[in-house]
Amino acid sequence: MTNVLQPHFPHRHLLGIAELTPGDITFLLDRAEEAVSVSRQRNKKKAVLQGRTQINLFFEASTRTQSSFELAGKRLGADVMNMSVGSSSVKKGETLIDT
Repeated sequence: MTNVLQPHFPHRHLLGIAELTPGDITFLLDRAEEAVSVSRQRNKKKAVLQGRTQINLFFEASTRTQSSFELAGKRLGADVMNMSVGSSSVKKGETLIDT
């Protein structure tokens, strides 16, 4: 599986889709297609994000969404942290990037 942090994907953080080009979207959809094939394999754990931390910040409570993001990060080898807005500085008015 290709790492989405490779040089030809120019975005370090994916916080929305407004700034994505059609090429960026195609790149992400191709990676998603690869992820589907991995999900069908017996060994689902990969080291794509090994050594990286994935922080999931949720503005609304959603058990299914939180669980699926956490599972995806762990399957890709990331260390995963889940945060809610209530326990972050966003609640005090800090921007998402600064949080």
